[in-house]
Amino acid sequence: MTRIALITGGIKGLGAATADALARQGCTVVVTARTQEIARRFEEQTGRPCFGWDVADYDACRDGVERVEKAVGPIDILVNNAGVVADAMLHKMTHEQWVRVIRTDLDALFNMCQPVLAGMRQRRFGRIVNISSVNGQKGQAGQTNYAAAKAGVIGFTKALALEGARKGVTVNAVAPGYADTDMVAGVPDHVMAGILATVPVGRLAEPHEIARCVAFLASDEAGFITGATLSANGGLHMA
Repeated sequence: MTRIALITGGIKGLGAATADALARQGCTVVVTARTQEIARRFEEQTGRPCFGWDVADYDACRDGVERVEKAVGPIDILVNNAGVVADAMLHKMTHEQWVRVIRTDLDALFNMCQPVLAGMRQRRFGRIVNISSVNGQKGQAGQTNYAAAKAGVIGFTKALALEGARKGVTVNAVAPGYADTDMVAGVPDHVMAGILATVPVGRLAEPHEIARCVAFLASDEAGFITGATLSANGGLHMA
């Protein structure tokens, strides 16, 4: 049976790698971008269905999910991947920086999960995979907003897993370490050298390595795993 997978922020980085992994797994994959114009250009270039909306906007998410399901079909798999950073030490962080990260990295889980849950519960099948971060597990100076949001992802995942378990809906999280993506590319070289020195495997993750974790948790075979956080951080943090 072909599963329909929706990946937020699926046009680059970990999201794009996850989209490719799920497509290889036989899923029909739909991705989102931040705006409809970006989505249109991406779809023209790749042929992959792409819809544009802001995951921090509750009404836009409800409308977006409805549009996807009308165009492609009921969503079986949801990967909450979209995220932003706005780093600053807390005493210098603006309220806008705090709100932007919390809304996009945490509020979006509510915004996206609620519209798909009723259908998943009714069909007695669903896979929700939320992307957290090693910094949500261990903390990171200069990222109180991001660490708070990503720690919240883990708590959200556990609670929703309990709600969905009897209805065949599993909810899990993946907590990547530092990966070779655009987000990490913005880190200054001297800072990155310091980070890599603390990673036991001595390198960044390749996006496809994280994507394989997501693809497994999204598979039919992972039905007995729910409420879990799969850490893929090269040994940087061992909880």
